[in-house]
Amino acid sequence: MIPGTARRLVPTAPGVTLEVFEAGAGPVVILLHGFPELAYSWRHQVAPLAAAGYRVILPNQRGYGASSAPPAVEAYDLDALAADVAALIRWAGPGPAIVIGHDWGAPVAWHTALRFPGLVRAVGSLSVPHAARAPRPPLDLMREAAGPGYIHYIDYFQQPGLAESEFEADVRAALAGFYWSISGDAPREERFRPIPRGGRFIDAFAPPARLPAWLSPADLDVYVAAFSASGFRGGLNWYRNVNRNWERSADLAGAAVRQPALFITGTRDPARNPPAIQRLRDVVPDLRVFALLEGCGHWTQQERPAEVTSLLLQFLASLEPPR
Repeated sequence: MIPGTARRLVPTAPGVTLEVFEAGAGPVVILLHGFPELAYSWRHQVAPLAAAGYRVILPNQRGYGASSAPPAVEAYDLDALAADVAALIRWAGPGPAIVIGHDWGAPVAWHTALRFPGLVRAVGSLSVPHAARAPRPPLDLMREAAGPGYIHYIDYFQQPGLAESEFEADVRAALAGFYWSISGDAPREERFRPIPRGGRFIDAFAPPARLPAWLSPADLDVYVAAFSASGFRGGLNWYRNVNRNWERSADLAGAAVRQPALFITGTRDPARNPPAIQRLRDVVPDLRVFALLEGCGHWTQQERPAEVTSLLLQFLASLEPPR
């Protein structure tokens, strides 16, 4: 449970129900988490947004927490995930919603804005910017970027069961180590390391000697309990659709996100993608809030809760009142 919220179970597709937390009343703001996280990752933003007059909705997306985890890999492609968000917006009704995503929640937010423009009043992301469609299948590009002798972590995730077994052997150590290794606090020698071909993903990082200030032992307990119950298969299946997402989005080549938009990232975030950020206004012309947080790592809204909340409120204030 996220403090200050009510828990709901919302059907979004045949055989799929999402565990959803909500607070407040007013225009709907949907906050989407990434991997390996939960709706809980937005815990710091709930009360301030609700107090500012918004209805905040935080789903555990499919494959996470107590939400449905369909067995088929293709059940986790972007079209299915965006359709879940569209179903949540219709459930929340009436009218369009503001959708903000972090990490994997970011492409879901952008894709929802493109696939369901009438349902998305404004959109934004933390960590992962929107980008034009890649010229070739993404896995091909990732394999080239990894270089000889190494394997890209998303390529490593393609084999069902492999990364799952590594994460699930010691859930607490795996989560603590992964969170730490791409946070802004980790020193260079403790950051996520390239994976040598034939090596293991889990050996690319190690648990910290002490948890960072933004992740208390009680916070880590929430994640450990959830992933101990659900496993990691659902979340990892999102990665197994990267080429499928590319193939199914050919009709969106050249499309721009026309809604008012926000983007926030950290200078120590390995997912920030500087080339895409430089071209962000080409594909997101109404970019109203852009922020680069000095020294912040990947877990943006947890590492810098006050700054992220302030920027979200600034963005929401820039929008005209809903019809």
